[in-house]
Amino acid sequence: MIHLFKTKIGRLRIIAILEGISLLTLVFIAVPLKYGFDNPAFVKIMGPIHGTLFLLFLFNTLSVGVEQNWKFKEITWKVLLACVIPFGTFYIDHTILSRL
Repeated sequence: MIHLFKTKIGRLRIIAILEGISLLTLVFIAVPLKYGFDNPAFVKIMGPIHGTLFLLFLFNTLSVGVEQNWKFKEITWKVLLACVIPFGTFYIDHTILSRL
């Protein structure tokens, strides 16, 4: 795991996993707690964390895409789309990012 911190793609992979976990936590734990049990505290905590990770993922994807000369129609749009789909970042990490 330490080797991932040494490259931009490795750091993007770490951010992708963290962003995916934060989205799943928000959607499957925090939102049901808010609306099912009238307890918005976890949404107030996870919302900004997820938002920050989401933006970090977007900016890092674009940065790595430019640096690695990714073709937008082949790779970049798929990686960007993954961050708005639950489990998408895990799929992209497995199918695209781990092979780069």
